[in-house]
Order: sequence, then structure tokens, then C-alpha cells
Amino acid sequence: MADLLLTTVWLVPGYALLGGLLAGAWSPGTIRKTGPRPSGYINLVLTFLAFVHSLFALPATWNQPAQQLSWTWLDAAGLTLTVDLKISALTVGAMALVTGLNLLAQIFAVGYMEMDWGWGRFYAMLGVFEAGICALILCNSLFFSYVILEVLTLGTYLLVGLWFSQPLVVTGARDAFLTKRVGDLIMLMGVVALLPLAGTWNFDELAQWAQTADLDPKVATLLGLALLAGPLGKCAQFPLHLWLDEAMEGPVPSTILRNSVVVATGAWVLIKLQPVLALSEIATTTAIYIGAVTAVGASAIAIAQIDIKRSLSYSVSAYMGLVFIAVGTGETQTALMLLLSHAVAMALLVTCTGGLIWNTITQDLTQYGGLWSRRPISGLAFLVGVAGLVALPPFGGFWSLLTMAQNLWQAHPELVGVLVVVNGLTAFSVMREFGLIFAGQPKPMTVRSPEVHWPMIIPMIILMGVTLHIPLILMEWNLLPDWANLNVPVAGALIGSTIVGGGLATFIYLSDRISKPVKFGPQSVQDFFAYDFYTAKLYKLTIVFAVGLVSQMVFWFDRYIVDGLVNLVGLFTLFSGQGLKYNVSGQTQFYALTILFGIAVLGMLLAWPSLSKIFLIFN
Repeated sequence: MADLLLTTVWLVPGYALLGGLLAGAWSPGTIRKTGPRPSGYINLVLTFLAFVHSLFALPATWNQPAQQLSWTWLDAAGLTLTVDLKISALTVGAMALVTGLNLLAQIFAVGYMEMDWGWGRFYAMLGVFEAGICALILCNSLFFSYVILEVLTLGTYLLVGLWFSQPLVVTGARDAFLTKRVGDLIMLMGVVALLPLAGTWNFDELAQWAQTADLDPKVATLLGLALLAGPLGKCAQFPLHLWLDEAMEGPVPSTILRNSVVVATGAWVLIKLQPVLALSEIATTTAIYIGAVTAVGASAIAIAQIDIKRSLSYSVSAYMGLVFIAVGTGETQTALMLLLSHAVAMALLVTCTGGLIWNTITQDLTQYGGLWSRRPISGLAFLVGVAGLVALPPFGGFWSLLTMAQNLWQAHPELVGVLVVVNGLTAFSVMREFGLIFAGQPKPMTVRSPEVHWPMIIPMIILMGVTLHIPLILMEWNLLPDWANLNVPVAGALIGSTIVGGGLATFIYLSDRISKPVKFGPQSVQDFFAYDFYTAKLYKLTIVFAVGLVSQMVFWFDRYIVDGLVNLVGLFTLFSGQGLKYNVSGQTQFYALTILFGIAVLGMLLAWPSLSKIFLIFN
């Protein structure tokens, strides 16, 4: 049975795609009598089938070589495009994770969007998201991976803009789409340029080619930087990071996927492209520096946010920055461990905060407080999510960060310092949120804030269990570090940063003696972090201003030069026609004379160069 499921596991993306297509019938209100809810139930059933299919196929992949599937999609004019799929323990396990998280997000949406009439569109887009991510996981071709990333970008735009009657939602969807397009356009140049150099877009063949490739350093650098640009935008890395916090205007169930696995799609492609990036030292160094700047900066910015969802979104950018560091240093297996532990823990945190927002009707952290006695399940789930995210043994985040730090200790000890700082800042940030939400006295917005109902509690409890079992999963996959080679100073530094960061936040925000809100330094410093280093204003003063100026110049040229020339010809024709109509006599000989005179003038103009030479000869 497992072998049968394994041979047909490439059908898993089809379940979600079928659910999305079937949900389309309810999207425009074609089926009115039943209401939109059946569209959600259809997607739930098909997503459950996809999860069961991938989960039961997973045991058949243990200790087995990867299977390659390929279909010719286009063969014309010397260009052959094939759809390449790779079925292995890694890809099937990743699909089980994606389908499982999407199933929980859809169950959560049953409660969160109970009174929303946009079920058809919402569940259709969740189905497209799931199908796209699963197809990306199986895809072993760079070209088709890029195509799937474009589909996911469109899906992000549609999901973020679900409630399109709200101005902030429209702005967030637009900015998310356009920001990603910048990186995608540059990446497309690299994808097209890579084919004549390597002769293939297959990831495995690209890795083999990169081992013996002899490229000009400038070509390798430009190629690496171009391929880096796409994941840069998908993973919300500096300077293309602003879209993620604006995308928080979308529904929380979609945020569960976006903050856990959707942002990881760019990292997935980046990991597969690591052999090609390694051809250029400048490209890998750029990935490391971008990851380090984003990780440290986003962790600091998260502390200054008062919006629950935005604070978590910056923590997501920070951890994707750590993935960039891992890829830049060649630690692809560590990057996959980070993606796994982060995806589950962040999904749990978003689920908890989504339940809080649902019946507290605010995202402002300063309006929360005293919810521990009223919402113990949410409080416990939040703490488990925090423990799974940061370096706190024996949870999954600790083993991922420890493995990465140990691998970097010999060659890049300064990057270990970055890990310690980011971990400490993240621990402070998430415990700050916990203190503001659950500690202290109830406030007007939290006096009546009971625990949410079962469709939102069940995903939370399941994610708690998965987060607690991540270390066992890593042990089953032989990914835990060897105890005999454990670097005690590095482990101590990580644990110490967790204790210092989390403990300091606990002392400040769980104590009633310290007045809230807490101010760290002058107001200008707080505003500097709260407004994301004024990056948005910097964009307006530079890029937006330059684009606007060029647009105005093009508009002026089109309006007054191009249109002016056309209008001049039209006016000349109009006035000449008006003038000629008064000279019409109705006599045929007059028309013939006019035509001959026109031909003579035209002939003189055409023959003028020759006539001028004749005149010079006679002179």
C-alpha cells in the first residue's frame, strides 16, 4: 500500500488544486442556496486526503534513493523544456508538513471566518497555495520552480487583499505584490542566463555542473546575485522586507501559512541553488551579509512594535535571515532544520494570536493584559511556541540553532555572535508579547475575552503536540548533533542568551511595579526602531521619488511632444481642408491642373539634391 501511495505521490498537489477549482463555484455566488460554507468543507476533505497520502507514503522513502520523474513539456526550435520531479524522503516529508499545516489553517478558518461570506475565494486561494507549494517541493527544475513562485506571488496578492473594501488591505496587497516583483524580475534574468551556461535547468544537473564549471568571476557574480534576488523578496529580506508586515492585514488563517511555509518557498529554491551560488564568493558573502543585517535588524524592530501580527512578522524575517546565513556558508542541511522548527513554532504562535484577535477585536498590544486566568489554553500554547522558537533545550529551536552555531564556530565565529544576539532579541520580543497579553490586570478590551471555540482550539492543541515532538522527529532523521562532539561553550552562549533575553522581558513585563508602556531610551530612538529604521520614508525620498519624476517626464513627453506632433498634423489637415474647400470650382481641368502642380512640386523636392549639383556645375 505504501509503495502504491509513493508511486502516485506526485498527485498530492492535484488534491488541493481540485479543491480550489471546486470552491470557485461558490466564489461569485453561483450557488446561493447553500451559502459559501460547502466550499470550505470540500477543501478540508481534499486537503485531508493530500495529508494522509503524503504521510502514509513517507515510510516508503526511508533509506531509499530518490526517484526522478520527467515529462517533456516543450520541444521546439532546439529548446527542450521538461517537467522534472524528485521524490525523496525530504520532499515527501516537506509535503506532509505543508498539507498538515494547511489542514490546521483551514480548520482554524472555520471558526475564525464563521460569519464571513468570502469563504469561496478564501478557500480557493488556500487550495492554490497548497498546490503551488507542494508542486514547488516536488519540482526539480529551476524554470518551473520560478513559474510556481510567480503563481504563489499572485496568490499572496489575492489572499492579502481578500477584504478589498478596506484601504489598508488594498495597500498591503499591492505592496506585497510589487515588492516581490522587483526580486522576481531580476531572478528571471539569472534563470534565462543560466541555461546557455549550464545547458540545463535541472537542479541535480546544475549541482553536478557547478562542481566543474569554469566561469568568468564577473559572470559568476552577476549570475549569483541575480538568482539571489528572487528569494530575497520571497523571504522578506532587507531591503525587500517591508511587504511582510503590511501583508498582516490579511486574514489570520492565511497568515498561519504565510509566516510558516510560504516565506520558506524562496529559501527552498535558494537551498537548491546553493551549488551555483557557491561559484561566486561575492554572491555567498552577499547572502551572509544580507541575512545577518536582516536577522539582527528585524529582531530589534520586533521589540518596538505594538501590533501583535507585525511583531511576529519581523521575527519571521529574522529567522529567514538565519537561513540565508546558513545557505551562504554552505550549511544547507542546517537551513532545512531551521525551516522545520521555525515553521511549526511560528504556526503555533500565529494560531494563538489569531484566537486572541478574534474576540478581543484589537491587535494593539497596549490594550491587552490579564488574560492568563481567562485563556489558559492560549497562554500555555503561546509559551510552547516560544520554547520551540528560541534556543531552549530540549525543544526543536535549540537543536537547530546549536547545529548551525557548531558548524560555524571554526570558520565564522563572528556569525555565532549574530546567532546569539538574534536568539536573545527574539526571546525578549516574544516574552514581551506574552507579558503584555497575559500578565497584569485586565483592561477594558480584555475583561470579556473568553477562550475561543473548538475549531480554533483544536489546531492550537495539535500544533502544541507537534512542537513538543520536533526533537524526536530530528532524532528519527539522525539530525541531532553528536553528544560526544557537543560544543559546550556555544551551547552555553545560546542558552544564556535565551535566559537573559527571556528573563529580562519576564522581569519587566510580568512585574506590576514597572509602569507600562516601558520606554527604552529617548523617544527618537524608539521611533527609529518602531518605524523600521525609517526605511519606508527612505524609499519615498529615493526610489519612489525617482520613479515619480521619470513618470512625470515620460508623461510630459507623451502629452506635449508625441501627442503634440499628432495633433499638429491633424490641425494642419483640418485647416488645409477647410481652406481648399473654398477653392473648389467643380471643373475637371482645374482638378487636373492642381494634381499636376502637386506632382511637380513633389518631384522638385525629391530631385532637389540633383538639381542643386547641376546649378553648381553651371555656376
